[in-house]
Amino acid sequence: MAEPSLAVRRKSRPGSVSKRSRAPVQPSAVCSPVARKRMSSGGEGPPAETPVRGWRWRGAGRLLGLGIEVGRLRLGGWFGPRLSLRDVDRESNESEEDMFGDHDSFYGNDSLLAEVDDIEKKYLQDKNTNIKVAGEIIIGNQSGIHQEKKDNFSNSENMVVLKADKEDAFQMNENDPVDSNQELTESILDDLPSSQLLYFEKIGELSSGSRISPVSERRNKCVNFSLDKIRSPSFCPDTEHRNRPTDFSSESKCDLFKTESLKDHLKSAMTGNAKAQTLQVSKTKQLKEAVLSEEICVARKTIESSSVDIGPFYGLPSKVKDLFRQFRGIETLYEWQHDCLMLESLQQRKNLIYSLPTSGGKTLVAEIIILQELLCRQKDVLMILPYVAIVQEKLHMLGEGSRGATLEITLAKILYTSKNTQIIGMSATLNNVGDLQKFLQAEYYTNNFRPVELKEYVKIRDSIYAVDSKTENGFTFSRLLNFKYSSNLEKADPDHIIALVTEVIPKYSCLIFCPTKKNCENVASMLCKYLKKEFRAHREKEKQDLIKNLENIGNGSVCPILKQTIPFGIAYHHSGLTNDERKSIEEAYSTGVLCLLACTATLAAGVNLPARRVILRAPYVANDFLKKNQYKQMIGRAGRAGIDSAGESILIVQEKDKHLVQDLVNSPLENCYSSLLLELTKGMQSLLLSLVGLKIAVTHEEVNNFMCSTLLGIQQQLLSKEKSLAEIIKDGLENLIEKGLLKGRICEKDHNSKCTLTITPLGKATYKGSIDLAYCNLLYRELKKGLEGLILESNLHLLYLVTPYDMTSNCSPDWMIYLKQFNQLSAAEQKVVDIVGVPESFITKKASGQAIRKNVDSAVVNRLYLSFVLYTLLKETNIWSVSEKFNMSRGYVQNLLNSAASFASCVLHFSEELEEFWVYKALLTELTKKLTYCVKTELIPLMEVAGVLEARAKQLYNAGYKTLAHLANANPETLVKMIEHLSRRQAKQIVSSAKMLLSEKAEALQEEVEELLKVPADIPGTC
Repeated sequence: MAEPSLAVRRKSRPGSVSKRSRAPVQPSAVCSPVARKRMSSGGEGPPAETPVRGWRWRGAGRLLGLGIEVGRLRLGGWFGPRLSLRDVDRESNESEEDMFGDHDSFYGNDSLLAEVDDIEKKYLQDKNTNIKVAGEIIIGNQSGIHQEKKDNFSNSENMVVLKADKEDAFQMNENDPVDSNQELTESILDDLPSSQLLYFEKIGELSSGSRISPVSERRNKCVNFSLDKIRSPSFCPDTEHRNRPTDFSSESKCDLFKTESLKDHLKSAMTGNAKAQTLQVSKTKQLKEAVLSEEICVARKTIESSSVDIGPFYGLPSKVKDLFRQFRGIETLYEWQHDCLMLESLQQRKNLIYSLPTSGGKTLVAEIIILQELLCRQKDVLMILPYVAIVQEKLHMLGEGSRGATLEITLAKILYTSKNTQIIGMSATLNNVGDLQKFLQAEYYTNNFRPVELKEYVKIRDSIYAVDSKTENGFTFSRLLNFKYSSNLEKADPDHIIALVTEVIPKYSCLIFCPTKKNCENVASMLCKYLKKEFRAHREKEKQDLIKNLENIGNGSVCPILKQTIPFGIAYHHSGLTNDERKSIEEAYSTGVLCLLACTATLAAGVNLPARRVILRAPYVANDFLKKNQYKQMIGRAGRAGIDSAGESILIVQEKDKHLVQDLVNSPLENCYSSLLLELTKGMQSLLLSLVGLKIAVTHEEVNNFMCSTLLGIQQQLLSKEKSLAEIIKDGLENLIEKGLLKGRICEKDHNSKCTLTITPLGKATYKGSIDLAYCNLLYRELKKGLEGLILESNLHLLYLVTPYDMTSNCSPDWMIYLKQFNQLSAAEQKVVDIVGVPESFITKKASGQAIRKNVDSAVVNRLYLSFVLYTLLKETNIWSVSEKFNMSRGYVQNLLNSAASFASCVLHFSEELEEFWVYKALLTELTKKLTYCVKTELIPLMEVAGVLEARAKQLYNAGYKTLAHLANANPETLVKMIEHLSRRQAKQIVSSAKMLLSEKAEALQEEVEELLKVPADIPGTC
């Protein structure tokens, strides 16, 4: 049974003086560690059996900082941050004033000094005692893994718990090896705080001219030794010599302490602590930093040892838990999250796939795993983000076109080349998980948990049916819509959307998924026309602020539809909006300012915006019938954890689609297949080129081995029925050799040929620049042609060269706008049009509707038109005005700009690998920067700061913050007052980001300076 804990505290006494009371103490009740260290070893008889009793001393509030370490006496500071033993000579002690008078500083009637004194006398008489003792010290809340440990620290930050531990006990007896006196003293003082050792050093300096006793001399040697340890960069007081068995003889101990009693030692320590100067540092800050540092240290050790007992918050400091609570409102984890994080596969860093329904809390698990890698293991983490979702790796992407091919290539290379990299995959939509497990060499965890119950419904005419897989047709009648429609309203809203949304808004939120972008805008406009005026009064001021914010984003312009719908708490959300507009609308919806969004399917896959009710306007995405994966993602947004008790989804179905919908809701999820064959140039051929270029596989045999480990290799019998995988590989390699990207020979008869494949300069430039193999030869020819007559009077020629090839197929030029833009060009710029291959006559005839006899490459024509858009955009730097000028959506123009900036960077890297294109290096570096920011030159430094986009950069520049240094030294409170619609949180983020960026630039310059000033080691004429 554990001993009752002994509370020790400094008690404030009243004016009347009370004398010390020394209660008798049973010798066997408590075994003083110090008494044990001082006991004599004389005598031949057997050692007395002394029961080891548990010590538990609890500090009271912040007054007590007592720390005792068994095996070497250690006392923490009473009046300073810590208290430790000060071995001051008895001669000097006798001259010190008794600061405590007749009082001790311990709580209660039992005087600790009296107890220690009695125990000391008892054990000094017993010469033949064999002691087994061990101590465990837990300070603060450093690594409380079990809840009972954490509970011990709940009442006080400055707290010490000392417990007996038989398993870690050490022994001392007369037969133990004898260490020197210096080793004994070093052992005692080894873990003293640096402040106490510095105090010893000061005492030594003051008494250096006086007589020094042999005991003091030995002690000073020990102190100097310990001070040297502290000054050493490798010294770690938390880990060195802790709980190490220490053996020494009674003779050496008695020699050291023969002139001093333990009581005098204690009082001397208290006196020294009271007089010692303490650093002017916040005790709270010191403690918190120490606890955090210790937690990280313990967590790192624990994770490295793969122990199940992993620390205060899954191997992370408790500070992480506090941050989740503060910024996310997360108090506790779901049961499945805890189970998943405690999986043995994760503890052993094995690959893992976990799958749960949408909104189950998968992202939080990924974030905790990432933090474990970053903070505890100090390893890098690659986070793959599909769409704009903040999740780790959504595995259903593997079957989605070029993105799926790119993801499969990346994962296959990692698995093949690195055995130490851990892959964590998560998804809400998985079916053929066995193939994925085999591909990723991963274990699988799944759970059907959903924080909020989801109720699925289907609406046909004015009847609503519950989805019920147990019934024959999959539906069960639920209710009729209770909403009176006039004849005019029936015509405007034949699908009864108004009836469905008014059941939940404005008190609750609602999402309406529409097949097209135009349909989103139409639904939002229609709802506003027929909703009651009372809807405008709900959070009216915040809605007006949102409109003003959108006007600032659009440089004074705002979409007329949004201006009409926002006062009713309604908006549309699709790719036609700019990134800033989408972000503002999402934030307004999340905070309840907007209660309804009409959106496209991309929101379901990318943005975590839950709603009380989700309505699917039709079972279509554009013209394609809905897939089960898409349906699940959309309805998965229904139900907000912590707010709603249930979520509802309603799919509006026309009679003609009824049977298709029955199959949809009752069918299993689609399988996930490799996309390497579907996307040939971005998939299979790109992979083969990079394998040879990166020297992962350089022979036919090695390439075959690698491909067998891909998802395609695992699914080859399902996907390649006409040709075997070996034949597909052979055809791909031959095609790359034919294009001039690889060199080598593929033997017809011997597929396992050892003939080495090598990459050509063009092939290296292609894979280094991440150029689509479908366009690499075309890009080379156009860059080569540009060298013959590159027109640099303006950016137009360069812009044409970096306009993305893959955007031309979706471009439909407005020929009147095309002709107008051409006529506004200078003579030199019109020459560019002729050089790329678009005659003026062709544009004129197209604009006038005349027949065209001469064939002109439509891809070149469309690409030049997009170049005009980019050229105008760089001149005006206003997406709104350019989108209106070219009759394009704002979102499309912004997407074109982002794609051009990315492709310009790719062309730059492509050019860097080919010596003949040296001229493009400088030209494209500057152009890439212009396309990336698309602002006036003076705003670019501000745009480099995280959280500062064009509209904000203009506000800051106009307010006088014109440089990075201005922002780094700004006062966040002043920013909030001067910059309209800037929150305090945003202001602090901008200032901190600017400081970090400024520091990084300064460090880079400092490194450059140091490199320049570095004296070369090979200077001629020097030894």
